[in-house]
Amino acid sequence: MGRFQRIALTVILTHLIWPATSSGQTAPILSPGWSQALPAGPDTRVKITEEYARHVGGDAYFWAWPMLNVYKRRLGYAQVQQTARAGPLMVVPLNRVGMFTDYVDPLERAVACPNQDVVYGIGALALDVSPVVVQVPDFGERFWVYQIVDLRTDSFVQLGKMYGTTPGFYLLVGPNWHGEVPKGITKVFRSSTNTGLAAPRVFQDDTPQDKQAIQRVLPGIAIYPLAEYDGHMKRTDWATLPTVAAPPASDQETQWVVPESFVDELPLVLADAPPMPGEEARYAQVLAVLAAARNDPKIRQAMIEGAKDADDKLVKPLFQFRNYGQQLPQHWSTISNESAFGTDYFTRTAVAKSNIFVNSPNETKYFYQDLDTDGTRLNSKNRYTVTFPKGGTPPVNGFWSLSIYNEHHFFVANPINRFSVGTKNKDLQLSPDGSLTIYVQADEPRDAAQRANWLPAPQGDFSLYIRAYWPQPAVMEGTWTPPAVRLN
Repeated sequence: MGRFQRIALTVILTHLIWPATSSGQTAPILSPGWSQALPAGPDTRVKITEEYARHVGGDAYFWAWPMLNVYKRRLGYAQVQQTARAGPLMVVPLNRVGMFTDYVDPLERAVACPNQDVVYGIGALALDVSPVVVQVPDFGERFWVYQIVDLRTDSFVQLGKMYGTTPGFYLLVGPNWHGEVPKGITKVFRSSTNTGLAAPRVFQDDTPQDKQAIQRVLPGIAIYPLAEYDGHMKRTDWATLPTVAAPPASDQETQWVVPESFVDELPLVLADAPPMPGEEARYAQVLAVLAAARNDPKIRQAMIEGAKDADDKLVKPLFQFRNYGQQLPQHWSTISNESAFGTDYFTRTAVAKSNIFVNSPNETKYFYQDLDTDGTRLNSKNRYTVTFPKGGTPPVNGFWSLSIYNEHHFFVANPINRFSVGTKNKDLQLSPDGSLTIYVQADEPRDAAQRANWLPAPQGDFSLYIRAYWPQPAVMEGTWTPPAVRLN
């Protein structure tokens, strides 16, 4: 029995043996010396039913879905030999990062709900292959944050303007690394898994001047294997990367998790992500059924059928923002444990399905919307307004934005090439009372002031999405919430 199990059992037995009385005192009903050892796990010698295997397969598919997603991305990056542009995407070898030089291309379909407020970078981590050096240049007063998550999509680093991070070198290591830290490394961050993903974000406003100014800092962003570290800042001209064939065009996000292959991939994922405290029994149950599946095609097929059923009935509905999260006024929703999900399997899978790779809440707070103020699905056949009262835009130390996504949670080309509004826009028009009204509709407004505040809607159903980077306490504590989305 592990230490956590012994502690948990002691707590349970304490409540059984010493229940509280009405006076708040405790009275023994069993000998306090009584104890019982828990079994190590399921007996793998016994015959199990196909229905049980189907049940376990569906349950495991649901809670392991985010880990399967990240692991499959790692497998994809493992095939890449050089950093290159691939149409709207970037392909990067393992343990490196590639940076864009402008906002993400609207045709991108690798990660749902991208934003056009920052210049992104992307890279997959394989810390069992090598520790990784993260290079931080001098960003000056510009907002920036490096999101780096483990296999579970939980953050394990704190690098960004909100942390007062200084320029220099930082080291990422896996759970089993015990090597010597080279001179010049400012801090070491240890991941609980060997697989992860890195996504630097650097704020850029909409002006040509800032798009030019940011080019001076982007070349200093780098991630690379420890063997290449020499204590000197490396620079890369991201604008001159080679190009390779683009992936096939798609309307929806790349399907990273496939129920038919889940039985083969799950053992690799669970080996990379050892059980967290309290997960030991869950892991033992799944591994026992996987062992049976290796020798019995019917058990294997039952697990796959369970995964398919879970994918259809449990995972897919969580693509819709209105189906999860903390419910706020005016049909908005949010979450408060982003990138620190722990054993909150429901929220972690919901976020991974609908908008994977979210920042920690003190880095970015997210607000989701599928409905108007009457509870009707947002659709381009209607015109809407979102009005922030004077001084009522999201209170942030960084920046805020309101983005719009089509039914697949991606951008769709529009006549003014605008997919979000917020701090980055320097031409938004305030009303005489100081309020800010955003006009969300498919057709271009005739009024010039409305046209300046126009957020073009894609055809069909769509969603709105507020980001508050480096939020102030009012956002974190919930005293600020977004305004209604009203029919215009």
